[in-house]
Amino acid sequence: MSNEVGKPYPRADGRAKVTGQARYSYEWPVAGVAYGVLVTSGVARGRITAIDAGAAEREPGVIAVLSPSNAMKLPGDANPADGGDRVVQALQDDRVLYSNQPVAVAIADTFERALHAAALVRVHVEPAPFTVRIEDELHAAFPYDARGQPADHLRGDVEAALRRAEHKLEAEYETPPEIHSPLEPHATVAVWNGDRLTVYDATQGIFGVRKKLARAFAVPPANVRVITKFVGGGFGCKGSAWSHVLIAALAAKQLGRPVKIALTRPQMFGMVGGRPLTRQKISAAATSEGKLTALRHQSTSTTSRFDDFLEPAALVSRHQYKCDNLETKLRLVRLDIGTPTYMRAPGESSGSFALESAIDELAHDLGIDPIDFRLNNYAEVDPADGKPFSSKSLRRCYELGAERFGWQKRTRRPELVARAGKLVGTGMATASYPANFTRASALARMNPDGTVLVQSGAVDIGTGTYTVMAQVAAETLGVPYESVKFDLGDTEMPEAPRSGGSITAASVASAVEAACRALREKLSALRGPPDAPVEARGEAAPSEERKKYALRSFGAQFAEVEVDPDLGMVRVTRMVGAFAGGRILNARLARSQFMGGMVWGIGMALHEHAVYDEKLGRIMTRDLADYHVPAHKDVVAIDPIFIAVERDEIVDPAGVKGIGEIGITGAAAAIANAVFNATGKRVRSLPITPDKLL
Repeated sequence: MSNEVGKPYPRADGRAKVTGQARYSYEWPVAGVAYGVLVTSGVARGRITAIDAGAAEREPGVIAVLSPSNAMKLPGDANPADGGDRVVQALQDDRVLYSNQPVAVAIADTFERALHAAALVRVHVEPAPFTVRIEDELHAAFPYDARGQPADHLRGDVEAALRRAEHKLEAEYETPPEIHSPLEPHATVAVWNGDRLTVYDATQGIFGVRKKLARAFAVPPANVRVITKFVGGGFGCKGSAWSHVLIAALAAKQLGRPVKIALTRPQMFGMVGGRPLTRQKISAAATSEGKLTALRHQSTSTTSRFDDFLEPAALVSRHQYKCDNLETKLRLVRLDIGTPTYMRAPGESSGSFALESAIDELAHDLGIDPIDFRLNNYAEVDPADGKPFSSKSLRRCYELGAERFGWQKRTRRPELVARAGKLVGTGMATASYPANFTRASALARMNPDGTVLVQSGAVDIGTGTYTVMAQVAAETLGVPYESVKFDLGDTEMPEAPRSGGSITAASVASAVEAACRALREKLSALRGPPDAPVEARGEAAPSEERKKYALRSFGAQFAEVEVDPDLGMVRVTRMVGAFAGGRILNARLARSQFMGGMVWGIGMALHEHAVYDEKLGRIMTRDLADYHVPAHKDVVAIDPIFIAVERDEIVDPAGVKGIGEIGITGAAAAIANAVFNATGKRVRSLPITPDKLL
């Protein structure tokens, strides 16, 4: 068996991407295609009374302007009662539910003409009262379960422990609404052939899109083919089939010709989700020796009036530290906004900011080193249910990260270290994320010339799936990596889960191994080399044994910041992250994933904030000039390190723990804790902007 797994091969799709050969969804050549541009609402709530499309329809090249008044009625159910995906607005009624909601689509023979026509459409709305302020609806907050766990979790007597506490902390933390802002906007090309539909979609999950479209147009799923070969960033926002996907298919059906729609950058703000605002209250108590005696974490997040999405920020506190008296609560508040959605490490990224900031505050108040405080409360089993961890290398992460970062040189008292007129501070935090795994299937085919084709209907969202799955197949079959081609992104391939929740590597790698083992058995039964292609299929799914264990990835984040004492400007000068993510499939691509998450932590801590105009109910920061993300100058030294082999034969057959999201968890808290170490000012509301430090 060749040793291909773990090797730092460059991306198999890298050359295609940098030479322009990679075909993204909007770029598929389709004969006779028409171009659609959405018209969106400028008000937050109301009813459409009229849509004046006359000026647009008179323009050269304009084919149609579709709106609720003339769009075809979907024969099926776009928003079934059993849920399972986002509620969409596909020009089926006159309700306006949030600002930037699609209310019409202009179709023309060129993109430029469609864009011009959309600008000429006038939408008249009878406005209704609305609010985008969480304060206005906190009285109506309601419990909401998450990930199969109840909204409320209680162990021990938290109230009594807080009353008896030697040292106590009560604080409130806030994370703002954030928007994914992938480089590639959402885009869909829809092509009908009779009652068969082919869709090229910028999505993280082709089978979910197929299911949504099949139900909406009342056709069998087998009649819908979804193809996604490349995705220019997703981070969660492309995990669902949003309104524009159905509108593209509707327009193509109604007009009898293919239609392609790409969202403009401002249309990416509100219509296709984002991380919701969270308000988190933490009460914690500890002994003078640094032992936690009580921990209460309540999180309230926002969703839309018409759909449910919860940011389960308090879940992290159920699993992170040993504490006999623990209470967590998850609450949801409805506002007149577009429905939020998954955004890199949903729950853990926002929740770890609050929890890890609170832990740092307690450690500082007690005069205990932050790492020592965490080690004092190290959980050998999952605090939530007492299950043993399938594997846990967090102690080693603390050790490796502290050594690489030079933590022992840290000054505990704030405002004592300066460099070139700037205050210097260091901070750290724990990182963790669930090790998810679900059913997946794959196909492996050996050709007579010795080359191998492996297929699975996964999606590569930029993480390196094309590359690592070829490595897994090569090692399982005992052939060179160069002889294997892995293909994905087509619903005619064996089914795989959507690429989200750090689930793809674990699930698809396990399926690829199963398919390749089955192929190997077939080949071994032959008397010589095959004279025709030999094919086998394999499937992997969670076992009953897996349910007996707690399954998580862990890590430790370290950050150094410089703060200008006169201007309040913060710069992260270096970060070190040490991670234990199970079996590493490709060292180069793993480093890239950890690094990407850590960079996003800089954005979460210092930059990102989708600011609402409370009078108009719309997001004001809706382009990359106003919605700030880290640029090259904001990122100095990012140093991710990882345990190359964390053996775990329980988490999934491939021994893989997904690493796409753990890199952001704890990162914002480490930076916030470093800012406190530099300035003595504790900022509990992200992002940390100069006004909060002056």
